Amino acid sequence: MTAYALAQVHSVEPGPDITAYLRRIDATLDPFGGRFLVHRAEFEVLEGSWGPSGVILIEFPTYRQARAWYDSPAYREILDLRTRHMVADVVLVQGVPADYRAEHRFRGH
Repeated sequence: MTAYALAQVHSVEPGPDITAYLRRIDATLDPFGGRFLVHRAEFEVLEGSWGPSGVILIEFPTYRQARAWYDSPAYREILDLRTRHMVADVVLVQGVPADYRAEHRFRGH
């Protein structure tokens, strides 16, 4: 089942480290089937609050592959390039099947 790495970005300090991170991250995703779906695109807050710098969403074929990417030596090698210059909340979350409907959540209740 599909999984996602989701980041709510609060702030970014541009510079050489962030540039190096961006140049190298795609190569860390490739072995795990990861791909960007959203990368700090235009957004509008409809309810609640959200980090002013937006959202990043990366899709993986499975939760196991998402976790393996995050724990991989290749990603760990560049992680501090981002964390030293970006404040963000980051989560891994499992997706739902293509035929999922919200009412399925309460089957049997």
